[in-house]
Amino acid sequence: MPNPDLQTWTALAEIVGVNIVLSGDNAVVIALAARSLAPAQRKKAVVFGSLAAIVMRIILTVVAAKVLALPWLRILGSALLLWIGIKLLVPAEESGAGTGADGLGGGMVAAIRTILIADLVMSLDNVIAVAAAAKGSIPLLIAGLAISIPLIIFGSAVILKLMDRFPVIVMLGAALLGFVAGEMLIGDAAISAWIDASAGFLHYVAPGAGAVLVVIMGKWLAARGKTLSAAAPMVDLAAKDAD
Repeated sequence: MPNPDLQTWTALAEIVGVNIVLSGDNAVVIALAARSLAPAQRKKAVVFGSLAAIVMRIILTVVAAKVLALPWLRILGSALLLWIGIKLLVPAEESGAGTGADGLGGGMVAAIRTILIADLVMSLDNVIAVAAAAKGSIPLLIAGLAISIPLIIFGSAVILKLMDRFPVIVMLGAALLGFVAGEMLIGDAAISAWIDASAGFLHYVAPGAGAVLVVIMGKWLAARGKTLSAAAPMVDLAAKDAD
């Protein structure tokens, strides 16, 4: 007869392990979203964003089977993830680092919002494995995800430090979001059967195409923003001269 305590601890270990393994890309998102903030705001954004994302993931896991069965959902999520990846490659405006009326830094609120949206989209696949490990036990699920929180926060902090030292990691992180978006797109219930039957090559092409698209569009928008920023003082000067 199986030992109930052993089964509980084994299931808990599985939940923590699965969540850590599958949360590597989420740690990248958290680090990317917080990288443009001041050091003090970075820590708050990482902590608050991680906590809110875990709570949201618990809720999503409870309804995972029904959510993932909806057609077109992954296509929508894929498009949203592509947009987030591109946006994270565009340097934030300095005006975004101010303090909002809510008493929090406007940039920090935006970073937390980005973390939540990206985590929601990227967790659609992850929650199935976590739900399976929990074997229907909601208390076990909550406990396992709660134990994972400090590990995810630590991982995000490490990636943030690496991004400061090696800026190329920012581009690689954004490309990872594009890669995941490509995988998510071809896994949608509305088109997966057709792809498997007639366009199997998309399983290899779509993820890479998503990564390339994010990097190209992000770099183009970033370069365009720098050009416009450089031209702005000249336009203002010309306007003053005209006055």
